[in-house]
Amino acid sequence: MELLYRHSTKYLLFLSILFISVTGIAQKKSVKPTAKSDTLNADSMTGSMVSKLKRIGDAEAGRSILKFNTEKETLKQEHLLEDIRREVQRSKSYIKTGIDTTGMKQELDDVNTLINVVGDGVLTHRISTQTYRNLTTTSKLLAELLKRANLRKEAIDKHEKILVDFRYKIDSLFADPVIYRFPKDSVDAVVYAHKLINVVGKEINPMDTLLQKAISSAHKLQTQVNRVVNKLTANLDEIDQYQSALAARIFDREFNNLGDDAASTRPFDRIVYHSDLKAELTFWFYAKNHIGEIILVLLLICASTAFLTSLKQIVSHDDAAIDQYPGQLLLRYPILSAISIMLCTGQFIFTGIPFVFNCLFWIISAICLTVIFSNFISRYWLKVWLVFVVLFIISCLDNMILQASPLERWGMLVLAAIGVIVGIFALANGHRDQLRQRWILYFIGLSIVLELGCIVADVFGRYNLSKSLLVAGYLGVVVGILFLWVIRLINEGLYLASKAYTKQDRRLFYINFNVVGEKAPTLFYLFLIIGWFILFGRNFYVFKFISEPLKQMFFEPRTIGNYTFSISSLIIFVAIITAAIVVSKTVSYFTSESDPQHLAASTRRPGIGSWILLIRVGIIGLGTFLAFAAAGFPTDRIALIIGALGVGIGFGLQTLVQNLVSGVIIAFEKPVNVGDIVEIGGQMGTMKSIGFRSSILSKMDGPDMVIPNGDLLNSHLTNWTLAGSKRQMDLTVGVAYGTDLQKTQEIVATLLDDNERIHRHPQPLVFFQNFGDNSIDMRLLFWVREFKDGTMVKSDVIKTIDKVFKANDIVIPFPQQDVYLHQTDKTDAQKEIEEKKPVKRVTKPRTKE
Repeated sequence: MELLYRHSTKYLLFLSILFISVTGIAQKKSVKPTAKSDTLNADSMTGSMVSKLKRIGDAEAGRSILKFNTEKETLKQEHLLEDIRREVQRSKSYIKTGIDTTGMKQELDDVNTLINVVGDGVLTHRISTQTYRNLTTTSKLLAELLKRANLRKEAIDKHEKILVDFRYKIDSLFADPVIYRFPKDSVDAVVYAHKLINVVGKEINPMDTLLQKAISSAHKLQTQVNRVVNKLTANLDEIDQYQSALAARIFDREFNNLGDDAASTRPFDRIVYHSDLKAELTFWFYAKNHIGEIILVLLLICASTAFLTSLKQIVSHDDAAIDQYPGQLLLRYPILSAISIMLCTGQFIFTGIPFVFNCLFWIISAICLTVIFSNFISRYWLKVWLVFVVLFIISCLDNMILQASPLERWGMLVLAAIGVIVGIFALANGHRDQLRQRWILYFIGLSIVLELGCIVADVFGRYNLSKSLLVAGYLGVVVGILFLWVIRLINEGLYLASKAYTKQDRRLFYINFNVVGEKAPTLFYLFLIIGWFILFGRNFYVFKFISEPLKQMFFEPRTIGNYTFSISSLIIFVAIITAAIVVSKTVSYFTSESDPQHLAASTRRPGIGSWILLIRVGIIGLGTFLAFAAAGFPTDRIALIIGALGVGIGFGLQTLVQNLVSGVIIAFEKPVNVGDIVEIGGQMGTMKSIGFRSSILSKMDGPDMVIPNGDLLNSHLTNWTLAGSKRQMDLTVGVAYGTDLQKTQEIVATLLDDNERIHRHPQPLVFFQNFGDNSIDMRLLFWVREFKDGTMVKSDVIKTIDKVFKANDIVIPFPQQDVYLHQTDKTDAQKEIEEKKPVKRVTKPRTKE
């Protein structure tokens, strides 16, 4: 009906316009100038028709606008309903695949249970006197639980926010007034109402109920996790107060004197059970959180083992190596050596490492070291070492007991007394001349002093001080000896590697051991010394109160003007810049060729010097950018610095910048590479290195010449290596007149072809050049494979030509000249002498190439 009405209206409008046109024409033809009344009637009829047509047009325009608005609303309604369906589906999918609220609730319940287990003796079943180890272990475990609870809190908060956002989007879409505008057509209104009822009844209402239920569950989880987080925070604050109080009275009496009536304590088996449980939790929590560092240490052990195994296979057992390291323990036990070195140095990769984790590193290293030098050191000192290792292991196990008991105090007394006796016996019984490391005596002396202090403190009821002294005494000896032998093994490895790897090997990433050296650097010694003091000091609770103010001093923000910084950020800035420079130089050192002047072209790596220069520039540039970013330096300040540098460059640093830019251009264009034989300004030599500002040319006669990169780029440079390191040689040989020239040419061509150091392509040329005064000159042109071999090849060719010519009776003439002497007005005696004297023939040599 609507379509029929629309077409009927169009036809009616068309017929009306046609009727007006025909009527106007007819009236034009029938107009008479004298008929005024007819003209008025016609005008009246025309005006009435125009008004009618105007009304029809206005009505049609209104209906079109109404229809357009209706269609627009209908389209918008469809889009809104589709958006609602889409959001509902997304909500359903998220609720199905989102977090497991049941599992999250169970995990929070487990955390609550662990809080009671971890807090045993401190927060629950409290004892009158706290111990340093129990407070430290409990604090670490509660901090780990708080970290996990905060992660769960973040996940739950995010989950709740997503659910609320879903409900908000659905409600906002359904609240749009367009949805509630029904079409005027009754049939369309019924269809739309049915569609709207289906969307509301089957999709929106169930989804709203489901969302409300999920949000309610999330709110319950939020309440539970907030309660757990608040509880853990309060417990940590309480432990901090205990620790502060304990540190303030570290020298106060905590128990009765040993042997007096002991206060009531928990059963020893219960103490051991809870201590073992806390140690196990600490170990697995830390291992799970630092799996990356553990894998890194294992990879370093594997890499070190592979290197030492390779070194063992190719090392030459010469007299010098045997004299320097007669035992060669590193090569006898490559796997155990790699484990000892990597565990002793790799432990510093870990941050906040617990005592139980450190014990595992120390005990494994001690066992490996025992096997390594069991047949190397004397039996006496091996027994002393084994006793101290056993005492150290027992003291570590005792340190994991977290609550005091009379039985443990007696055990500590016996353990310390054994250490004092063994230490005094080791120092007083001589055998010092058999000791491989003299520093061990100082560690043993320190251990005696600390164990005596442990005995005194234990007897007079200072339990925490006594335990700290007990563990520190044995730890200082064992860890100190481990570090001493680690240095010895590293020095032995570097020495043997420098002897074995005289040339760079790709399997070792072209490491140049001549540059690395035969001993560990001084910084490594300093690193191990500082590490020993840190490991030793961590046994005393005072160490925390010393380190915490230092941390605060380093990390506290400071403000100068508008710039906020901290000492740690400045240290990070300097460290990153230094690391970038060290890495840049390390790349250059490890890829440097020890003697590029004497390397063959086949063994040289063309272009490696230019690429290394670009890599070094990239490393330093990236390091500078990271240093500014890590230090929090504002970008506007960087722009000011760059502007100031631009002004400085414009005034006073032109030459420096020219050399720097020339170095980069050389690196990209590669007119010369490291190892190339070049000639610059009449100076010939081998390019030794290409640096940022200047390059080094190793001259043929020995010295090194430093050439600024700007001069290197702007001067006329002859590169003998760029075209393949070949060189053309020119030699002229004279043969006597009457020689068979064809035979001579064939003989010389044959001997040039037989020389392996002469190129076949291009083919050597042998031709006769001109007639000389005493000979026919023959010229030889040939190419040698290596530039540096040109002189020797030419010498060999001359010797071979001389030998072959003699064998074939070919004469190489030498130039001759006859000189006649004439004198006038001579005496009779002189004439008589000259008549008897024969004429001398004088020869004058002529040099020929």
